[in-house]
Formats: sequence, C-alpha cells, structure tokens
Amino acid sequence: MITLTSDFGSPYPAAMKGVIRRHTDAELIDVAHDLPRGDPRAAAFWLRFVLPEFPPAVHCAVVDPGVGTDRDALVVRAGAHVIVAPDNGLAMPPARALAGGESDVEAWTVAVDEPASETFHGRDVFAPTAARVRTALDDAEEPTGDGGLTPAAVADALAAMDDLSPASDPVDVRFPEPSVERGGDDGAGDSTGEVVAVDGEVLAIDRFGNVITNVPGALIRGRDWIRVDGDLTPVAETFGAVDPGERLVTVGSHGYVECDVNDGRGDSAFDLRPGDSVRLVPDSVSL
Repeated sequence: MITLTSDFGSPYPAAMKGVIRRHTDAELIDVAHDLPRGDPRAAAFWLRFVLPEFPPAVHCAVVDPGVGTDRDALVVRAGAHVIVAPDNGLAMPPARALAGGESDVEAWTVAVDEPASETFHGRDVFAPTAARVRTALDDAEEPTGDGGLTPAAVADALAAMDDLSPASDPVDVRFPEPSVERGGDDGAGDSTGEVVAVDGEVLAIDRFGNVITNVPGALIRGRDWIRVDGDLTPVAETFGAVDPGERLVTVGSHGYVECDVNDGRGDSAFDLRPGDSVRLVPDSVSL
C-alpha cells in the first residue's frame, strides 16, 4: 500500500492520488490531510505515533513550508517501510519508530526533474516518487513468508533506482526530553528519589484541544492530583472521571501526559500552545 499524509486539506490530495494511480494500482490509504499547516515537527510527532500501526508500506508525507526552495526530496528506508518526504526533518522520527532505532534507517535524495509547479511538489515530486518506489518494490525479490519484503530486499531495490543517491546528512527533528527533579537530587541526574517536579514541553495539540506534552505517562501514574504551572488539577485515567467542562491530566494513547478538559478544549483552559514549557508538580510526592 501507499499511505498519504499532508497539511493540504482538500482537494489537493486527490491530485496526488491521480498521479500515483497513473503508475501503480497500489492500495492508497489516507493517514491525515489536516495536520498543522507548515509544521514538520507536528507531522513528525503524529507520524511517529501512527505509522507503526501499519504493515510495511510506502508512506508519502508532505508538510513542506520550504516548497520551491533548494531543500531536497528524500526517500528513507525504515526497516521494510519506506518514507517519501521533503528533507525538513519530518521523516526521521517516524523512521526510527518504524525501524526500532537508528541502525536500520538509511536515506537517499531524489534527483528531481523540473516540476510543473514550484508550489505543489506533493503532486509533481513526492507522489510520482512514491509510485516509482512502489513499482521498484513490486519488482523486488526476497519476499518474507507473509508476502512482504525483507529490509535487505527493500534496501537493494532502492539502491538500484537510478534517480536516488545516498543522503549524506538529512535534516532531523529531535523531540526534547523533560527535565525531572527528584527528591534528594544532587544535580548529577542520578537520584532515585521520588519525582518532585517535571519541566516539560508541549509537543502537539490534537483536534479536540488535548495538550500533548513530552512527559512520559509513567511519571504521573498512581497520583491523584498534580499542579500544572501551579494550578491544582486531578489526575484521571478517563475523561468521564471528571464532570463535563472540568480540567484533568491524563496519559494519552501515545504514552505521554496530556492536559485536557472533559468535553472542552485543554489548550484554552490551560493556555498552552505547541512549544510552550509546562511544569508539573505532584501535590504529594507519595505514590
């Protein structure tokens, strides 16, 4: 299959599908076309979360504020998966998630012919590249028992494509790690005391207004209350544990701490946006 992801809305993805269909009859799956506009980091976050749910596929992802500039187009192998994307960082976090680390990730740049438009490389560059990759994989050998291809076979097929050359230093996005303060911390970061504060960052906000931080959920599990930037907030496993309109802190399906509102918008209630810092302080350090 070929998956498609973008910030294009409608109808632009249909043009990409038309281009792909002229070259391959691969199954086309829409991941999302309403990602935050011009935000490769947000795209990287969501793709890192979603793409590992798929069997090996070609993933065409286009969130491209640098369209028409000299940024490269990339083909990235992640295990037996392939990501086709602009070289702006969005491909690398999901590639590591798909491959289970960095050791089975490799990238190529695409030799791009003069596109028909300098503003729609999704149609003119990335869609046809995804179709060519799919065709190259269709012609590859070394299938696994389930009809897929081994990572080695995928790598060989990509290396044999005339319009790809190894990428020396693809742009990467690295998500920040939270700073965890523990009781008795001597400043060396090796304290085993209880968590007394976590300084994190907002990574993304979903369409429901849920504020997704970079704080691992394990750091708040078992607590009843936590202070979010000083405001006491209940910790709950479900939205229904608090009344409609009430704030809560929970652990999302992605494993990170969220600041939410039951039947409301957490971004407004907590006054948080992507990139904002957020400080979480347990109301009690007793678990």
